[in-house]
Amino acid sequence: MATKRSLDDSAPSVHPGGRPPALNPEHIAALHDIVTQHAQASLQEIADELHRRCGVRVCAATIRRALRAQGVVRLKPVRRVFTRAPAKGAKRYGYTAAHRREEISPYSTNLTDAEWDLVADLFERARGQRGTPVHYSRRELVNACSYVLRTGCAWRLLPETFPPWQAVYKAFARWVEAGVFEQMQDRLREQWRARMGRASTPTAAVIDAQSNRASPQGGGSGFDAAKKVKGRKRNLVVDTMGLLIALTVTAASVQDRDAAAAVVAQACAKLPKLEKLYTDGAYGGKCAQDIEQAHHIRVEVVRPGNGTTGTLHDPKTVSEQAAVVSAGFVILPKRWVVERTHAWTERWRRTVMHHDRKMDVSAAWVWLAEARMLLNRLAYQV
Repeated sequence: MATKRSLDDSAPSVHPGGRPPALNPEHIAALHDIVTQHAQASLQEIADELHRRCGVRVCAATIRRALRAQGVVRLKPVRRVFTRAPAKGAKRYGYTAAHRREEISPYSTNLTDAEWDLVADLFERARGQRGTPVHYSRRELVNACSYVLRTGCAWRLLPETFPPWQAVYKAFARWVEAGVFEQMQDRLREQWRARMGRASTPTAAVIDAQSNRASPQGGGSGFDAAKKVKGRKRNLVVDTMGLLIALTVTAASVQDRDAAAAVVAQACAKLPKLEKLYTDGAYGGKCAQDIEQAHHIRVEVVRPGNGTTGTLHDPKTVSEQAAVVSAGFVILPKRWVVERTHAWTERWRRTVMHHDRKMDVSAAWVWLAEARMLLNRLAYQV
């Protein structure tokens, strides 16, 4: 009887008359390297990465047997709760003089001179352009839109200090159709990245979706059974700083993986140098493969090390204590930035709930909200 060899042996372990093993020692070494780099990946993702590196295609069951033969197991974290004392001398966050603009204008939502200078050319009519003479200041119209965005009031309830609500609404509708708010956000994003010492066009992005309620105003809506929310869903692609790159609004009943194609296509058309996309588990599997094939970018699924997925652990290289995640809440790498962007958006009351019938109008409010945030940064932070 032939003796069974280990997977680490140089010679393949075959039985007389049997077929050779699917993985040779070179494949095993590559498999060990993949597990070291992607400890939270699924078996199918490991198989896809092995195919990308070595050109060998095996099933998930073969990967599982090879990992077990090497002693690699998936550990589940031990939950512990930490109580952290507040650090002394920590930076205090809150309202500053930049937020209190009542001394400059009647409302704190109005644009200052420094902010208006950054975006005035997007709204003002070019010199010599033909058309009906301007009745109301474009700056006042933008201030009125910002007031509605911040307070969430109805158009008819605009204060009398602004132009008539009919004129404000018509101007807002024209700007939405022309994509002016998206252009403003794109320009300010590049300026802020340059100030932070980053390249103007990012090479990595993060995708996520958020479901919000919709008012009885009408328009497209659906029910998100997972979040128990009836309304619409925002699909966001942001850079690694949390700045908005692409956005689509769908009914809440549309699955994240089904809505990913449109928003990723929008991001790739805007940023040709995009190379990597970070996602959560909802975009894994076939959705991630379709994105990689369609746009030739790398999709990395970031999963939490919770009781569902666990973490692959090799006892030969890492001790068991170091491999166990011991916190009730863990910040996921590259994934928390898009969650923070959702929080930034909901600071504006108009975006907490969808009040408009049209999807593009709901998206325009998000573009305006993110652009106003960058205007505040660029005009006041050094």
